[in-house]
Amino acid sequence: MKRPLTRFASQGGGRSSARETIGRVAAGAIAKKILAQVAGVEILAFVSSVREVDLAPEHVDLDTFSMNDVEANIVRCPHAATAEAMIAAIDEVRTRGDSCGGIVTCVCRRVPRGLGAPVFDKLEAELAKAMLSLPATKGFELGSGFSGTRQKGTEHNDAFYMDPAGVLRTRTNRSGGIQGGISNGENIVFRVAFKPTSTISQNQHTVTRAGQETELRARGRHDPCVVPRAVPMVEAMAALVLVDALLQQQQQCMLFDDNGAAVPSPRLLYGNISSLYNPAAAQEALRAAESRQAMSAKQASDAYSES
Repeated sequence: MKRPLTRFASQGGGRSSARETIGRVAAGAIAKKILAQVAGVEILAFVSSVREVDLAPEHVDLDTFSMNDVEANIVRCPHAATAEAMIAAIDEVRTRGDSCGGIVTCVCRRVPRGLGAPVFDKLEAELAKAMLSLPATKGFELGSGFSGTRQKGTEHNDAFYMDPAGVLRTRTNRSGGIQGGISNGENIVFRVAFKPTSTISQNQHTVTRAGQETELRARGRHDPCVVPRAVPMVEAMAALVLVDALLQQQQQCMLFDDNGAAVPSPRLLYGNISSLYNPAAAQEALRAAESRQAMSAKQASDAYSES
């Protein structure tokens, strides 16, 4: 006998279930391909905390860790010893019919400069909105995050310098790759907090639709910790936000030719002000400025009008 069709899933969390993220992850896979093809962007996430077990910063190099490092264990932590401790922490609550939460860290490498907006559509605001739309999320922080509140400005500011290739960089990355709502070319690094799974096999107090107090005990298979499963979801949402910003920045049709092949552009990598990132352009701009200073007031006015 066929089961009658219903308008909702009778098992699981319904619209709050992580099942709804399948569409996000599928779309995110396409976004990742566009980002990689056009700008060489790579997005990787990993579990950095479960309960009281934290991955020490010195145990992962944000510039070099790979997907293989993340997928080397079931908890998706790129450091083997920390992963074992996380697994033990999850098993401890699982055997008691309880649950626990944790943190996912995401790193977006080689993001073009200039993505985002300075006021309402700041890139970090779009990322925060995307991440907090995921099930079970309770927090978002970029770069130094809340820990940055304990520092002074002299300690927190990222100092600028020109690297050997003549590219403008920052010596530290407490800003998390975004300054003033706009990407600055450094790694975009953020963290997303996930709460303990609500559905547990212990008795919990609740109220029926009729307003009667009662106890509820969940049955069936439920994850004691959703954090490892959230890693691809975080990556997907980051990819969707970045590809949206990229399309807006380059006006969509400028990214691909008529055959669908990517059209690389120096402006995509260096931003709209080439003299900031290109030493030759900077020298040319300096020579032009010196030339204008040597002109008469009227000649300078004419030159500026023409440029």
